[in-house]
Amino acid sequence: MQSRDLKDLEGKNATLTGWIDGFRQLGKITFVLMGDPDGNYQAVARDELARKIAQVPRQSYVKIWGKVSRGQGKTSPFEVRIEGFEVINEADTVLPIDPASKVKSELNTKINNRPLDLRVPEERSVFLTRAKAMQVIRDFLVSSGFVEVDTPKIIATASEGGAELFKFDYFGRPAYLAQSPQLYKEELVLSLGRVFEIAHYYRAEKSNTVKHLNEFTSVDIEAAMASREDVMRIIEGLVKEMYRKLEVKGKFNESFPVYSYEDIVKHAGLNFGDDLSSDVLNDFGRDKGFYFIVDWPLSLKPFYTMPRGELLSESFDLMYGGLEIASGGQRIHSYELLSERLRASGLDPESFSEHLKVYRWGMPPHSGWGMGLDRLMMVLMNRENIREVVLYPRDSRHLAP
Repeated sequence: MQSRDLKDLEGKNATLTGWIDGFRQLGKITFVLMGDPDGNYQAVARDELARKIAQVPRQSYVKIWGKVSRGQGKTSPFEVRIEGFEVINEADTVLPIDPASKVKSELNTKINNRPLDLRVPEERSVFLTRAKAMQVIRDFLVSSGFVEVDTPKIIATASEGGAELFKFDYFGRPAYLAQSPQLYKEELVLSLGRVFEIAHYYRAEKSNTVKHLNEFTSVDIEAAMASREDVMRIIEGLVKEMYRKLEVKGKFNESFPVYSYEDIVKHAGLNFGDDLSSDVLNDFGRDKGFYFIVDWPLSLKPFYTMPRGELLSESFDLMYGGLEIASGGQRIHSYELLSERLRASGLDPESFSEHLKVYRWGMPPHSGWGMGLDRLMMVLMNRENIREVVLYPRDSRHLAP
């Protein structure tokens, strides 16, 4: 049994397992702060039993048994009056992290000792919330008619062009780690209509910032017969649903504000076609919550983005302040136009022949987006560094076995 069962065991004898988080001794009485995956509670040992259990190193995994009663501890309304205990696995007396300490460990120490770090209730709650967040995402998308798919992470061609890919030898042939499921998810709308995927992807860029990782979790959707506005409404609804279901504090307008790329260019005194730097976005997004940026220049978007006229694209980014959370829009569904856009982007259509052939089979118009789950978790959990919400972050400095 665990701490969640205590409310149903008042006045009864119970056996529980967990770790010893700390002690407080008062004469012949030892108050033992116990921890388990559900939380913390207090146990009380007396006389010789109190002396013996106080000698067990903190963080050791133990079994205790005794009567459950109402207590006066701050951690739980119930406590266990220990009648006996067994040390299942004794911890070292000196540990790299002290989960019971009020002094927070440095981030690298936490990352390098993550399982022990998760015995800190505040840190454990981040990843329990993350697990629940993925379930909320799945429930929302499935209820919206989407089918979950699982696409390859070893690919022969860059999904979006560019050089930010991990290249390796694949039985004598060049291959890459996928940076997105873009081409596969577009192909799958041909017959499945609405698809989504939650998976890890990879970018080979040495950006040691608080918002970049080389391995990241992305939530991607693609929907047949959907416009840019349709999928914008889907992601807005999903974000609001996550705030509701996760019981996270957040205030929203009736709908997320929408600004154009040109609005921001004018605000920053830039020229049309300039990319928007982090500094520009941070300045524009100051004191803003969630909002959309639409109508980006075609030149700043991937080859598969549907053009709007000669210069603009049917695209959007979802932002939170100055942080990009998601990017998407309407895709090209014409074989001829897609081939043309590949060439205009400096890519050889022949290298994409396996992808292009699908567009000769009656591809419907479609739109979609990719959302960085790690970045959204930063916002939801009010954390400043993306590594705080990823169990084992991978960047140019972190590669643990």
